[in-house]
Amino acid sequence: MRRTRDEVDATLQIAKLNPAELLPAVQCLGFSPGASAAAGGDFCLLELEPALCQQLEAGCSMVIRGDKDEQAVLCSKDKTYDLKIADTSNMLLLIPGCKIPGQLKMEETHCNIIHTEIFGFSNNYWELRRCRPKLKKLKRLLMANTYEGPDSQKEKDSNYSKYTTEDLLDQIQASEEEIMAQLQVLNACEIEGYWRILEFDYEMKLLNHVTQLVDSESWSFTKVPLNICLQELGPLEPEEMIEHCLKCYGRRYTEEGEVYFELSADKICRATAQMLLQNAVKFNLAEFQEVWQQSVPEGMITRLEQLKGLALVDRQSRPEIIFLLKVDDLPEDNQERFNSLFSLREKWTEEDIAPYIQDLCGEKQTICALLTKYARSSMQNGVKVYNSRRPIS
Repeated sequence: MRRTRDEVDATLQIAKLNPAELLPAVQCLGFSPGASAAAGGDFCLLELEPALCQQLEAGCSMVIRGDKDEQAVLCSKDKTYDLKIADTSNMLLLIPGCKIPGQLKMEETHCNIIHTEIFGFSNNYWELRRCRPKLKKLKRLLMANTYEGPDSQKEKDSNYSKYTTEDLLDQIQASEEEIMAQLQVLNACEIEGYWRILEFDYEMKLLNHVTQLVDSESWSFTKVPLNICLQELGPLEPEEMIEHCLKCYGRRYTEEGEVYFELSADKICRATAQMLLQNAVKFNLAEFQEVWQQSVPEGMITRLEQLKGLALVDRQSRPEIIFLLKVDDLPEDNQERFNSLFSLREKWTEEDIAPYIQDLCGEKQTICALLTKYARSSMQNGVKVYNSRRPIS
């Protein structure tokens, strides 16, 4: 049954409401015959922050990503959000064509009744929480089939998996911009339409070709000409690999119409250190520093600061030692990351642990905030150190 105006006025009188203080138009809500609960699976409600809502209204798309064994995330073009179900004690009604007060003021100028049907209802909705992109899987997929050069037997074997950009978008829980940025961090390159990470030994082979050419030509590391590099090294390796190596270890710029690269001493020193450390469980620090300095191109200066997030120095051992500890190899989950670090070393200074937890910091979150949550501080020989809040097995 539909309400009449007299019934509406009677209801207002019972509620002790003054009709003069209300809009003249009245909306009477009623359930349609086909109204159903959102829990039935036909639809669900999603709460969006204003910026995301504006993107959708502008025609941008969003994607829900995740395998069956993963917690689903929603990705916009440049951000990733956790999807969480939020229950509410208030029933949420879905009313197509329902007019809000502002619309009623503009459209309804005389006293009337609008009968509106409720299409569905729900007691929960999906809410979004900004989260870090889940990018460990990206490296794991690409490292399963590294590129060892055009003549490698692996390139002739079709049993190894390869991934296009679309493949990665389907499998990685991150936005497209975040995935592309991480591919740059990993020094990945696109070869015949597939994203590949160079085998480290092959990457070092390319880098040695470049540094030896720079030395033989007496070039400055700040001004390495691209065209001459490609001409001289082209017979040894594919030109696209030579240029990729220059991009990984240098900054491209143009001067008087010629393309040059400014090679980074820090990146070259860091890669050289990784080459020396990867085959040694532990390395005497003093001996390592001597060999390391001798191994880098002449004119470059090695510093332990170049190894943050790559290697760890143990000052407590005698003699002092250094060993490989790559932040990329640590767990992605916050608690698992701290468990792994505290199982390796019971107490850490902030200076030592910072490179290994920096990537865990979210928006407006600091390293100090993370340490406060997951670690307990104390003083040791006048230095603040951190240990686990939980027992480590």
